Amino acid sequence: MTTASEASSTQEHASATLTPVLTARWDQEDSFTLRGYERDGGYRALRQALQRSPESIVEAVKDSGLRGRGGAGFPAGMKWSFVPKDSPKPTYLVVNADESEPGTCKDIPLMMADPHLLVEGTIISAYAIGSNFAFIYVRGEVLHVVRRLQQAVTEAYEAGYLGRDILGSGYDIDVVVHVGAGAYICGEETALLDSLEGRRGQPRLKPPFPAVAGLYASPTIVNNVETIASVPSIVANGSSWFRLMGSEKSPGYGIFSLSGHVSRPGQYEAPLGITLNELIDMAGGIRGGRELKFWTPGGSSTPMLTAAHADLPLDFEEMVSAGTMLGTRALQIFDDSTCVVRATLRWTEFYKHESCGKCTPCREGFWWLVQILERLEKGEGTEADLDKTLDLTDNIAGRSFCALADGGVGPIDSSIQYFRDEYIAHFEHGGCPFDPAASALFAVERQEEAGVNAP
Repeated sequence: MTTASEASSTQEHASATLTPVLTARWDQEDSFTLRGYERDGGYRALRQALQRSPESIVEAVKDSGLRGRGGAGFPAGMKWSFVPKDSPKPTYLVVNADESEPGTCKDIPLMMADPHLLVEGTIISAYAIGSNFAFIYVRGEVLHVVRRLQQAVTEAYEAGYLGRDILGSGYDIDVVVHVGAGAYICGEETALLDSLEGRRGQPRLKPPFPAVAGLYASPTIVNNVETIASVPSIVANGSSWFRLMGSEKSPGYGIFSLSGHVSRPGQYEAPLGITLNELIDMAGGIRGGRELKFWTPGGSSTPMLTAAHADLPLDFEEMVSAGTMLGTRALQIFDDSTCVVRATLRWTEFYKHESCGKCTPCREGFWWLVQILERLEKGEGTEADLDKTLDLTDNIAGRSFCALADGGVGPIDSSIQYFRDEYIAHFEHGGCPFDPAASALFAVERQEEAGVNAP
């Protein structure tokens, strides 16, 4: 049980570490309404932006160091600057709200609690890149989010923030909330664009990149929800303010989604560079007093790490140095009661199911990986199967149109790297050592090996 003093200490630590910007209004009953948003200064950043040149907004985002919050971490301002200035075709802005990465759950609560923040960020971003038309592409299963966004867009039109000559600036902007069909592959930006055009969502060969030839073969910028929602605060407070948080190369704040075996799973908005141990402390520790075993820094498509990495700064550079990626900051926490082989199998089954089938290495490779991992999990494999698995992953990664293949093999490679002995234990003992019956048997065997009489 947590004592009052311990709870107070946790709250003080959290208040000194957390940086509520995107989540600042989540506890207000009317945070999702236009009235509530305007009361807290909403759309002031838009008014400021419209008094500046689009180029100055792009430069401000560049200077802030804002990096894409959707997983890749590419500098947002630099991406915006790739839009050709002399194209005769219209420029489009597409907000990727197709949040479907296992463990990732930050964009949906943001859109539910503060949809006008996303709408304002969309208008400012569209203005900066010279676009008069923007799409917010939302995952189809989250109908409640779709309705809330549609309500916010309607309110923005009625208030004069969207439409013709907004706020008397001479700038025209239309925003459409588009509902996807629930395909994981449509989180990949070019597959998303195919879906928007009414085709089956499949990744495109790049180049050309979307900034040059994207939606309807026109210049298009695709950014994640959190990236776009961060723009109003940068415009309102300045690039230097944004750089006060985070690290030098990974500045700013971000929402860290803690799920799994922690006492208080949820969203924790903090500066980039915070450590997993700090976040776990805020989340009340590992549940049941158990020990941390492994975790993912950015959802299931980022290679897993172990308890030995829990004090590494959670920023883009440190995660790459550790052999993984920061990704979406979806921190899936697994304690020492979890079978890493079973967890890896479940993730691989997901990627097998969600592969669009366009690329042979991905389509066929994950099917075979599932067969091997199923045997290993049942204790029917051999150590040669581990080498065959690594050979398969090596022939899948980097050989497909999009990053689904690379992300799907990440958990497999890293689990064998850190927990090879656990894989071996499965086929040595004929089953999973984390099944209750098997665990009891292994305990007896360990006692006998140690010369202790079994009960």
